[in-house]
Order: sequence, then structure tokens, then C-alpha cells
Amino acid sequence: MSDATVDDTTLGPAAQDLYPDDLAHCYGCGRLNEHGLHIQTRWDGDETVAVYTPREYHTAIPGFVYGGLVASLIDCHGTGSAALAGYRAEGREMGSEPLLRYVTASLHVDFLRPTPLGPPLEARGQIAEVKGRKVVVDITLRVGDLECAKGRVIAVQIPPGMVLGAGGSR
Repeated sequence: MSDATVDDTTLGPAAQDLYPDDLAHCYGCGRLNEHGLHIQTRWDGDETVAVYTPREYHTAIPGFVYGGLVASLIDCHGTGSAALAGYRAEGREMGSEPLLRYVTASLHVDFLRPTPLGPPLEARGQIAEVKGRKVVVDITLRVGDLECAKGRVIAVQIPPGMVLGAGGSR
């Protein structure tokens, strides 16, 4: 990875932009959640990338990011990465039918050092495994050259019962 933060908007559509409306309300990455973070995950070669700039109210103590935001970024970047990997593994275009959407089965986060508040946070994902309905993603979170956190997300394809439009109920 270079020292510069990637302008991820030049990398093509985000996985989250292609989620169907009934699956686009997540606080972390749902494009239809007006109060959400709107995290977006894209391919950057064989890695996935998401860049997010925290707001001043995402603070833990003055000058540092709240750990829950770091965990949310790793979580939503992981499920977005899983969707990208699922389509790639099937040799399909993102957003092609049947739609692939993943949820978190396991989230592990290691906080390596305090994360500075102000500059953009860059999450990068490496696809560790794609096996059936499960995708494992290893993620590093950096601010510039500083690695602040790392995590592992085990994501699974969304069960049909979670989707109201697919005959499911909540």
C-alpha cells in the first residue's frame, strides 16, 4: 500500500450501492439510512478498500476516534468485501441476479493503537476464504502510515427470512 490514502471513488461502484432497497438500511453502510455512516467498499486490485472520514462527534477522548466506529467500519467493510468476493468467485458482475448480500457471523477486532480523529480512515480487506455461503475477510485499518486496528470478519449470505420482500418476516 502506498503512503497516500486512496481516492476510492475512482475505483468503480461500491458493493453497498448495489444492495437492493430492502437491504440498504444498515447504520454502517446502508445508503438509505439517512443517519448512517454510508461506508462504501470497492475493489482495488485484489484488495478491497473503504475510506471514511470520522466526524468530530465520533470521539472517544479529544483527538481520538471512538472504538465502536472503528469496529463498525471493519464490520461493514467486511460484509461489503464478502459481497464483492462472492460475485468474483462466481464469475459474475456485481449486482447481477441472484443478488448476493452478506451479514456478519463473527467480528474480531484488535485495537493496535489509538486512532487519530480528523484524517481519513482507510480499511483494506484481503479475502482469506470463500467457501459456499461463507466468506472470511482480514482487514487492516490505517490512518496514513499508521496501522491502528486489524480485524477478521466471517460473513455469511443473508438468510431468506431476513428479507421482507422475499416472503420473510421479522
